[in-house]
Amino acid sequence: MIKHKGRSILDLNYEVFNMNKRNKGYDKLLFGTAGVPISTPKRGSVEGVRYLKELGLDAMELEFVRGVRMKEELAKEVNKARKDEGKELTAHGPYYINLNSKKPDTVKKSRERIVRTARIAHFCGAKSITFHAAYYQKMDKEKVYQKVKEELKKIIQELKEKGIEDVWIRPELTGKPTQFGDIDELIRLSQDVEGVLPCIDFSHKFARERGEFNSKEDFSGLLNQLKDGLGKEILSNMHCHISGIEYGPKGEKNHLNLKDAKLNIKALLQSLKNFDCKGVVICESPNIEGDAKYMKDMFYSLS
Repeated sequence: MIKHKGRSILDLNYEVFNMNKRNKGYDKLLFGTAGVPISTPKRGSVEGVRYLKELGLDAMELEFVRGVRMKEELAKEVNKARKDEGKELTAHGPYYINLNSKKPDTVKKSRERIVRTARIAHFCGAKSITFHAAYYQKMDKEKVYQKVKEELKKIIQELKEKGIEDVWIRPELTGKPTQFGDIDELIRLSQDVEGVLPCIDFSHKFARERGEFNSKEDFSGLLNQLKDGLGKEILSNMHCHISGIEYGPKGEKNHLNLKDAKLNIKALLQSLKNFDCKGVVICESPNIEGDAKYMKDMFYSLS
């Protein structure tokens, strides 16, 4: 773990970025859905947040993957529902993001999409956003890292100028080797850029490694890597994705329900329990609420 005068990077991240605003951590591990639960009687973000109580779930990720179209007024209604029901929110930015594009206009629009995601997430009361940051495009990985880092610094600065300092910006651990976002890169970004933390998609890691990341030792190794790189505080401030997933020679292919997948979910949840992880686990299985509830029940049954 990199330290400055005996203090962890994450601890310094809190201090430098006025952490009386930004979330420092959670009291327990929460489970929720990627988007409005499928069984919600009336579809909508407000209704989805309120329906979490009926499902016995704790959180929901706002899915802006096709674009950030939610208006500020509706976002404030979502926030009211969140407060009323005592739920937590995260958000997922658009898929059309590539901070390493060879086209300057694409990079500019990618920054704008991340900023819009964070802005609406702020009004919704979400504590963090995630997104797929970039593609390598056969370029040198170090050059790609430097490009992504500089673009994230611009995003953080723009958000700061807009008065938005209460939302963590979290590049996601991605599911294909052609995508920027392996665990080493995400930890390094969190060390180098204030306001940035990783979103750990365990299913993507499983697919990225073509199924060779699937044991208790593997999961524990990743959690130790996070702790060593960012300090133990990161384990109380997790934003995770878990689902069933199918992979091929090129990594991630598509999401599956947990029962149809090979991901060792019990070993994964046991590792999260053993490390006393706290934060938000978002389920991206096709059966989002069914698998989210299945994981929550299993996690809290483990000793």
